[in-house]
Amino acid sequence: MAVLLLLGVFVTAVLVIMALVGLMVAAFVRLLLFPLFLIKWIITALVMVIVGPVLALVGLVLMLAFGLVIAVPLIPLLVVGTLLWLLVRSTRRPAIV
Repeated sequence: MAVLLLLGVFVTAVLVIMALVGLMVAAFVRLLLFPLFLIKWIITALVMVIVGPVLALVGLVLMLAFGLVIAVPLIPLLVVGTLLWLLVRSTRRPAIV
């Protein structure tokens, strides 16, 4: 029973040491590659400065196009509504103002 306990403690210690070594290696690699990450971020920012306004214009054009696609079929209803409003509106002034 004591052997199993010692074996469990040994395996746990090995796993903890492996995890710590892995974290140290990961931190070292990140520190080593940090200048490349900075270059990547700068290039990404420059690309977005160029591409961002173009995407905004494309979005505005698409918004206008889809708005017209939805609004044009409703024009006959607008005409009918206008004709009904002209038909039923009062031509006389109300007696009490």
